[in-house]
Order: sequence, then C-alpha cells, then structure tokens
Amino acid sequence: MAIQDSMGWLDSHLHAFRIANPQTGKIDEIGIPDDDPFDDELIYLPGWELRIADYFIQPGDRCEYEYDFGDSWEHEVVLEGILLKESKVKYPKCIGGAQACPPEDCGGVHGYQEMLKVIRTPSHEEHKSMMEWLGGKYDPKAFNPNNLHFDSPRKRWRVAFMNEEE
Repeated sequence: MAIQDSMGWLDSHLHAFRIANPQTGKIDEIGIPDDDPFDDELIYLPGWELRIADYFIQPGDRCEYEYDFGDSWEHEVVLEGILLKESKVKYPKCIGGAQACPPEDCGGVHGYQEMLKVIRTPSHEEHKSMMEWLGGKYDPKAFNPNNLHFDSPRKRWRVAFMNEEE
C-alpha cells in the first residue's frame, strides 16, 4: 500500500479507511474483515476487493485512515487535485513531504515523543539500546521523496495472505 510505503512502514499491522461512499453517502470501513467478529465489532469491507481511488471523486474529498490499531496512527487523507498521467513516469510517485516517519512499533504518538527524547539525550539510560533498535541512526528531520520505493500491492497481498515468498 502506497501510504505505508511513503511512511516507511512495513504494512504489518491492521489498518482501515473510513470514507464516505459516493453512492450512498454512508461511511464505509475498508480494511481486513474479521471472519468471526464480536457482536459490537465494526464490519470491515475487504480492502483487496475495493479501490480507494473509486471513493475519491473530486478535489476536497477526504477520509480517515488508521494504521496499527495498537499504536493508532491516525491520518486524514485529502484529494488535493487530479493530474494528467505523464508518460515515462512510474506511479505512485511522492511529490512532497516533510520529516521522517515515526518508526514502526514505536508506541504511537506518545512512544514516538519519548523515543525522540531518548535519542536526543546520549546520557539517557535507554539511549544505546534505542539507537541499536533504530539501526544506529535516526534523523527525525530527514525526508527525501526520491528515496521512496513503492511495492506492488498485488505482490504484497500474495505475500501477506497466500504465504508466498517475496
């Protein structure tokens, strides 16, 4: 999924779009359905059967997107415009952004703020282990849209649900 790729996340957690259905006006919950939901649990429409693009009709259309229900990374996705496809350009394409994404599994907004405090304080008792967990470096201000790699959604789905190797 392009959102996880642009964030540098691995798409290894549950996620859902909450978006107005252009035909009914009701909010659809799109994600990974539970085969055996509890009575009060939301019913998700299968994300692999629906195209989110079909919900974004005109500039200004928006939805809520939540990634990792434990960490609760909540996003607002807004269609800012529709551009003509350019020949010889590979899509999706990131055209902008700012700052590095919080690392996967860092504990949500609170955990990320704590992580930043720890890595800025070399004398902190958790500094060394945090830096090791981060792979030795992490620059929260770093961002370069040209460094993003977008995986094939079909391939990612096969790996996740069909147990196929990458």
